[in-house]
Amino acid sequence: MSFLKSPHPTPAMRKVFTVFGIIILLFIFKPFIFEVIASGAGNSLSESVDGLRQFWGYTGFANVSWGNIVMISVGLVFIYLAIRYEYEPLLLIPIGTGIMIGNIPFLQNANLQIGIYENGSVLNYLYFGVLKGVYPPLIFLGIGAMTDFSSLISNPKLMLLGAAAQVGIFITFLGALILGFYPAEAGAIGIIGGADGPTAIFLSSKLANGINIMPDGQVVQNLIGPIAIAAYSYMALVPVLQPPVMRLLTSKRERMIRMRPPRSVSRVEKMLFPIIGLILTTFIAPSALPLLGMLFFGNILKESGVTKRLANTASTSLIDIVTILIGLTVGASTQADVFLTSQSILIFVLGAFSFLVATAGGVIFAKVMNLFLSPRNKINPLVGAAGVSAVPDSARVVQTEGLKADPTNHLLMHAMAPNVAGVIGSAVAAGILLAYLL
Repeated sequence: MSFLKSPHPTPAMRKVFTVFGIIILLFIFKPFIFEVIASGAGNSLSESVDGLRQFWGYTGFANVSWGNIVMISVGLVFIYLAIRYEYEPLLLIPIGTGIMIGNIPFLQNANLQIGIYENGSVLNYLYFGVLKGVYPPLIFLGIGAMTDFSSLISNPKLMLLGAAAQVGIFITFLGALILGFYPAEAGAIGIIGGADGPTAIFLSSKLANGINIMPDGQVVQNLIGPIAIAAYSYMALVPVLQPPVMRLLTSKRERMIRMRPPRSVSRVEKMLFPIIGLILTTFIAPSALPLLGMLFFGNILKESGVTKRLANTASTSLIDIVTILIGLTVGASTQADVFLTSQSILIFVLGAFSFLVATAGGVIFAKVMNLFLSPRNKINPLVGAAGVSAVPDSARVVQTEGLKADPTNHLLMHAMAPNVAGVIGSAVAAGILLAYLL
């Protein structure tokens, strides 16, 4: 993959450009190709020409549109960012490949059973896990099995930062309503602010799936693809989007605040936390049970100490398989004729706004909390930015920004507390929206 990291065109890159150049030229001149062939052929070759014409009609060159080329280019950009800058490669490479697969042009309405929206196709069967919200709970199971809640247990007040960061969800919900989206669609769009891809997919599969009928008889739009792509894109761009907001809202003195080391957490506390968390959060938002139930179930497997095989399977093989399937199918759902709409552009704009507001909300709330805390218990406001549930990338960004201000000030363990609280908070927010809008 070294050719992706070279600033100058390499032979491999020139070959890629050549292939794309040929595809574009064929797309431009496809209306004239067979006219030329037909005009120069005699009657004896008419059957051969018809056969060639039929063959051509089934090729991607004959059915390609500018939308396909645009989306394939987007898929290549995703793959490039994953390899060149290592932005969430486990997500962007499956999604980028899925975008290319979903936008390979083919003859529509020919019962080829190829496209992700064609009944009976392999991609359509795999997409069932997205459309019915099957994959997100399995992702949460794996997250629970690999998450250590010790930092949150040792300093429970940091949970408030995870809750504060969810303000972006509800502000974006209101913004989507103002822009003319139906309430159910607006709720699914708003959840992007939580920077949690599985939660965004889960909620959009329930509220904006192209199936549900609104009280006025209108059918909601199928926004699963745009919402999922936006959520995962902003998750991958955490190292780019968050630092400017964090630096804008904090002074260097605030960024240098040292927090007290987390206390040691007993095994009993670790075991009780997922049990209490499961009961408490699902009583508040029963609609989020598929997500929160699986999250805390995975953590119980981890912390019980007697189900290591199950915990290892959930946190490795299972989550890897589901990540491949969810990334590939979400990418493939961006079929150009479905994805390239004005609504998709609005969703990306609202998603970016939502994510920035969520980051700012966490930082500002940390500063407000400091007004009521003693000097030895002050919170570094940077930690508030980790309240969005992009685990563990937001916590790593906090660590990086803290080290820039003070090379000896390590904030990673502190940042993990609001980071995992953000996962819980976004799932609770999704449950609340689902209860009110479904």
